[in-house]
Amino acid sequence: MQSLAELQRGFAAALLDPAIPAPPGLVGPDGKPSSTRFAVYRNNVMVGLTQTLKDAYPAVHRIVGSEFFHALARAFVVGALPRSPMLFDYGAGLPDFIDRFEPALVLPYLADVARIERAWIEAYHSAEAAPIGPAAFSEIDPDLLPDVSLTLHPSVRIVSSRFPALTIWRMNVEDGAPAQVDLAAGGEDALVVRPEAEVEVRSIPPGSADFIRALASGRSVLTALEEALVSSPGFDLAANLTDLIQVGAVIGFGTAREPLRP
Repeated sequence: MQSLAELQRGFAAALLDPAIPAPPGLVGPDGKPSSTRFAVYRNNVMVGLTQTLKDAYPAVHRIVGSEFFHALARAFVVGALPRSPMLFDYGAGLPDFIDRFEPALVLPYLADVARIERAWIEAYHSAEAAPIGPAAFSEIDPDLLPDVSLTLHPSVRIVSSRFPALTIWRMNVEDGAPAQVDLAAGGEDALVVRPEAEVEVRSIPPGSADFIRALASGRSVLTALEEALVSSPGFDLAANLTDLIQVGAVIGFGTAREPLRP
């Protein structure tokens, strides 16, 4: 006799592959095998998960169209059933899957557009936290400034692309109007953050992505500055700090010699 785990694995496999018959022992109200009912259930699962992906990645759907997106979604779902009952969490692996999906190779920016959309979802569902204003930094001892580190809002996400993915994303959401984009024009970095009710997606200048990632990893502002200058010698520290504070991306600060303050 099969164990419960084996029965569950067989059921899941049959859900994803129409060539596999309905699991043995699955019967309808009349007590007879019910392959037709199972086929309907299988189809509903695929349709439901495809719709979940469509809702999560509207720009990707708009760019490629319904037929292509459904083929993409089906190929993804077959290898990635939900692991959580919260469907908003489903589809995190789609951007990386797009990178490997051969029919999408003609759209080399598509995975990065998907990464922006995923960052938007993660920011939207992130924990709440109160941003601090510029006045808070007046409390820092000037002698400790080199060691200052910042606590970033839990919603902060960075998406870097070697293509103008942010521009393409903006053209394909809400009232955006698609237009010609020069893919050779250079890459774009995006900051995604939700300090209050609305998610904000902003373009950030060269070096900012490295700077923010360094801050997020716990490095001091000075160390983060040094990392930013490697990739962008013209990096403007004052302007970037001001922008981070104004957008509500900073919720606390501290130094190597004192704890972070909320």
